Amino acid sequence: MSDNLEYAHPEVLVSTEWLAGHLNEPGLRIIESNEDVLLYSTGHIPGAVHIDWREDLQDPLVRDYISPEAFAFLCGRHGITPETTCVFYGDKSNWWATYALWAFRLFGHTNVKVLNGGRDKWVKEGRPLTKEKPSRPAVSYPVPPKRYDAEIRAFYQEALAQSQNKLPLIDVRSPGEFSGEVTHMPEYPQEGVLRGGHIPGARSVPWKKAVYDDGTFKSADELHGIYTEGCGLDQGQEIVAYCRIGERSSHTWFVLTYLLGYGNVRNYDGSWTEWGNTVRAPIERS
Repeated sequence: MSDNLEYAHPEVLVSTEWLAGHLNEPGLRIIESNEDVLLYSTGHIPGAVHIDWREDLQDPLVRDYISPEAFAFLCGRHGITPETTCVFYGDKSNWWATYALWAFRLFGHTNVKVLNGGRDKWVKEGRPLTKEKPSRPAVSYPVPPKRYDAEIRAFYQEALAQSQNKLPLIDVRSPGEFSGEVTHMPEYPQEGVLRGGHIPGARSVPWKKAVYDDGTFKSADELHGIYTEGCGLDQGQEIVAYCRIGERSSHTWFVLTYLLGYGNVRNYDGSWTEWGNTVRAPIERS
């Protein structure tokens, strides 16, 4: 393993100390996005706005994300412009924060950062929380010309081609889900997946291997060992990550894209809830 590696894009991570000193910085918006959508109302970082990963970012009927027009409206009502730097944080070691960040990237918003350690680290350090919702003047956010699905998102047929061509597939779920022993995490409800297992050829690298116990990201050296050396990845490859519905794999997408600097990583957000229910989809168990 190489020694003393640095993150490819260290600027995308901010510490709790840094954020505490920049809460009122013009041109910066703090965005909380949690699995528990009620958590924000119990107390949040001062100035943070809440983006509900389901209600705000997903189409209410079709299994897809919102339109560019809806994204522009969402940003505008929160006082976000294309130039605004958005700092994302949330529960579950930033699963849903990186999911929201990935969704913002789908619409071409590139001024994004993550609070290292997320909500839990902020709270454990005794930093201030408030129940007061910020009042942000609405602004005009231009409708993005497109959604960048082809660049950072994979669909079923593309994941299938990745498998058939023996290109890198990273399954970030738990070992039990990967083996087919279970179809969901123990603390989660069964979501109607008919088959367990993994996509043929996928490597099992649970998302939590990328973080320490406090939810902060591991060093570049450690991440290099886990992904570059452990999975044999190289910069010229197309890489697809997946999980159950795309939230844990967005965390791994963030690690591979921003911390390790891989240039062609896509998140298969249909993930196992699509693959495990698709007629004739090939499945491996181990």
